[in-house]
Amino acid sequence: MKKTFYLLLVVLTTSFQVKGQKPILTPENNPADKSLIKEETYEMAWYMLMDSSKIEIGKVRTEVQKKKKGIYIISTVEMPNTPTTWVDSTIVGRRKFEPIYHSSFNQQRDMVLNFSDPVTGYYNDKQSGEKTEISELVNAPYFDSNFYPQFIRWLPLKTGYKGSIAIFDYNPKSGTGVLSATIKNTEQSSLELKGAIKEVWKVTVTDDISHNTAISTYYIERESRKVLKQEIDLGGRKMVMELVD
Repeated sequence: MKKTFYLLLVVLTTSFQVKGQKPILTPENNPADKSLIKEETYEMAWYMLMDSSKIEIGKVRTEVQKKKKGIYIISTVEMPNTPTTWVDSTIVGRRKFEPIYHSSFNQQRDMVLNFSDPVTGYYNDKQSGEKTEISELVNAPYFDSNFYPQFIRWLPLKTGYKGSIAIFDYNPKSGTGVLSATIKNTEQSSLELKGAIKEVWKVTVTDDISHNTAISTYYIERESRKVLKQEIDLGGRKMVMELVD
């Protein structure tokens, strides 16, 4: 179960700097097309691929809300063999997407981050019973690591698009601070969904959260910018997320 939760962390938070190329993306260097942002609620089925088998292990429901001063993203994960629901909530600024608040509650740990100077909050490890008060000084602009998979959808994607994004991630076991997520490649492709062929951007991403060992491939519908499918490859383990509605 611990491995399953780690894999889910990679899914929900997958990181950008490509040396010698475009400047790293931050709230101060933000080319996102804000007209693409819509209030929506969607659900994705989460599968583990084992040999030729495709086993459903949960569902992830995401709600995007546009408030007057911020964008709220709430993700709820339900797994059949887990007694509690995993809930992640993220708030970012409406104009620059600067991080404001992030919380994550599941059966293994609770975490709350208030993005100010310093970043404050707490991390409660339910396995060890240890609760850590957070106070982290950060000297560079960044996005919330939980936000960037949404941010990718709204970038000016085109064939060959690559780039980096600065993200803040808190994990007492693997590292804390401003990290990097990398769009390795973007290409035009097509995807069959419920009997219909969809034109998509196929975007390959890796990040420092997984020490760049996890590769996520997003299939983003070109017109609507909905994520229709996400493939995750983590050291031989393979998962896929597929849009339900």
